[in-house]
Amino acid sequence: MLDRPLPPDYRQARTKHFACKRAPAAPARTSALLFRIHAEWLALPAQAFQEVAERRLIHSLPHRRQGLVLGLVNIRGELLICVSLGQLLRLNQTSRREARLSSYDRLLVAKWSGHRFVFPADEVRGIHRFQAPELTEPPATLAKANLSYTQGILQWQGR
Repeated sequence: MLDRPLPPDYRQARTKHFACKRAPAAPARTSALLFRIHAEWLALPAQAFQEVAERRLIHSLPHRRQGLVLGLVNIRGELLICVSLGQLLRLNQTSRREARLSSYDRLLVAKWSGHRFVFPADEVRGIHRFQAPELTEPPATLAKANLSYTQGILQWQGR
């Protein structure tokens, strides 16, 4: 079977096939978890998250009542550090007393650089898949801010 002669137009057809210009491949799809902290909608890479857990009691740490660390949370029998992403991004506009009294809908369990931690979110919308070109440049006022973690703006359901 392999020793049989090639059809007469085989070489021409193969040459024509490989000489055609290739269409550029579509960029890889990216996924991000969409969530809300206070009034701000945020998104982080989906691979950074391990779990979305129901709200639980956050156990405060002695002498750590202020700052980014909110306390410890029991997630499936493991005590994880709970941090305030809203405070890190300066989204907290409420007083400390109101922040402690407020309840969060979900706790997001993330793993970044080998460390697991938890942060509360007011609402979680789920994973959103998008093409890389859909991520637009942030406005100049945001991009040049002293504390800017923004990589881009993603339009989602008119927001």
